[in-house]
Amino acid sequence: MATNSTPSVRSSNSSPGSSDSHGPERAGQLETRGIDLVPADERGGHPRRLFAVWAAPNVSYLSFVVGATLILMGLTLPQAIGVILAGNLLWICTGALAASGPVAGTSGSVISRAMYGVVGNKVVLVLTGWLIAAAYLALNWSAASVAGIGLAGRMGLPDSRAVDAVVICLIAGGTLLIAIFGYAMIVRLYAALSVLLTVVFVVVTGYVLAGTDWSYAPAEPLRGAALVATLGAGFTIVASAPLSYSNSPDLARYLPRDSSPVAVAGWTALGAYLPSVVFTAVGAFAATGLDMSDPQAALETILPGWFVPVFVIAVVVNTMTNNGMTAYSAGLSIQSVGVRLARIPAVLVIGVLGTAMTLYAILVFDFLTSVNTMLQLVVVVTGPAMAVAVTDLVLRRNRYDGAVLLEARRGGPFWYRGGVHWAGVLALVVGGIAATMWVTTSFWTGPAAKALWGVDAAVLAGMITASAVYWGATRVLGSIPRG
Repeated sequence: MATNSTPSVRSSNSSPGSSDSHGPERAGQLETRGIDLVPADERGGHPRRLFAVWAAPNVSYLSFVVGATLILMGLTLPQAIGVILAGNLLWICTGALAASGPVAGTSGSVISRAMYGVVGNKVVLVLTGWLIAAAYLALNWSAASVAGIGLAGRMGLPDSRAVDAVVICLIAGGTLLIAIFGYAMIVRLYAALSVLLTVVFVVVTGYVLAGTDWSYAPAEPLRGAALVATLGAGFTIVASAPLSYSNSPDLARYLPRDSSPVAVAGWTALGAYLPSVVFTAVGAFAATGLDMSDPQAALETILPGWFVPVFVIAVVVNTMTNNGMTAYSAGLSIQSVGVRLARIPAVLVIGVLGTAMTLYAILVFDFLTSVNTMLQLVVVVTGPAMAVAVTDLVLRRNRYDGAVLLEARRGGPFWYRGGVHWAGVLALVVGGIAATMWVTTSFWTGPAAKALWGVDAAVLAGMITASAVYWGATRVLGSIPRG
C-alpha cells in the first residue's frame, strides 16, 4: 500500500526520453517533464487557480449542442434543466480524482497503476488514455471544424473537401501547440481565455434569452415510459462529459503536496460545473425558439453580422482549450504504457490519430449523429473507470506514493499477481458489461434497457456495479490493506 511519506528521490524509471533535471515550468517554455515526479521545489500555487483551468474548456459550444439535443429529444424546458443539473453533478468525481495529483506528484495515468497493476494498467490506458482520448479530440475538433468551415465560406473560400481538411488540420495544429508547451502555458493561457470566452458566450446568451420561448412545450409531450427513457438518455449524454475527465490529477500535480484535498477537488469541480450548467442550459433555451438541428447556423441567425466571426473564433478557441488538456494528458498516458517516447512526440502521436478521426467524422459522417452516439457509448467505459478510480482513492484515503508508483518493478507493491490487479480489471469489465446492458443508442439497446421500456441507465448501472465489485474484490484479495 502507498504511504504518506514525501518522496525524496525521483524514480529511476521516470518518463521515457526525459532528463532528470528540470527547471520550474514557465509559460512560453516547452515543458520537458513527462510522467516523472514533480519535486517539491518546482511546485507552487493555490488550488483556486484550477477554477480557470477547468472553466476555459467548459465555456463551450459543445454545451450548446448538448443542451439543444435535450429539447430535440422531446423534453420540456424544466425537464431539460433538471437533467443538466443532475448530469453535471458528476464533476464531483473529476474533482475528487484531482486531489490525488498533489499527493502523488505524478500523472493520473501512473496513479492508476494502483487500481490495475503495472501490466494491467497498460491495457486499460490503451483503451481509456489513447482510443477514447483520440475520440474526444475528434468530437471536439469536429465541433470547431464545423464552425471554422462555415467561417471559411463567409470569407469566400470554395466549398470543397480540400478546404475542409485544411481547416481541420489548422485547428488540430493550434491545439497541439498548447499541449506541447504544456502545464505552465495551460495555467497562464486558460486564466485569460476563461474570461474572454465567458464574455463572448454571455453575449450569445443574451441574444438567445431574448428569443427564448418560455412557454415552450413539445408538440407531443412525452409521458410514462417514453419520458423516463428520454430522461435516462439525456442524463447519459450530459454525464458523459465529466466522466471523460479522469486526467484531473495531471493538472493538479504541480501544486504543493500539502494542498488541501477539499480545495483541490472543490475548485476543479466548481470550475467545470458552473460553465457546463450555464451554457448547456442556454443550448436548451435556444432550442425553444430556433431549429437547432444545425446549431451554428441557428445561432448565427440571431447574432449581428459583425459578431458572427467573433463567435466562430470563440468556438474554435474553446475547442482548442478543451483538446489542449486532452492531448496533454493523452501524451502522458502513452509514456505510462511504456512507449519510449518523450512527452512532445507522444502528444504528436495522439494528435495524428485524433486528426484522422476528425477528418472521417466531418467528411464522411453526420456531426450531430456523431456527437449523440459517441456520448452515449463512451460511458460504457468511462463510467466504470471513474467509479474504480474514486473507490480506490476512498479506500486508500488518498495515500499515493508517486515514487513507488513510478518504479513499476516486478515484485513491487503495485505488481500484484503477474502485474495485474485483478480486482480493478474485474470491476472494469463487470461494470462495462452492466453499462452495456443498460445503454440505449440509435443502433444498440441493451437487454436490460429493453426490458424496462428502453430506459438508459448505463451511467448508474456501470458506476455502481464497478464500485461494488472493486470494493468487494479488494476486500477478498486483501490487495488494499486496511488502516
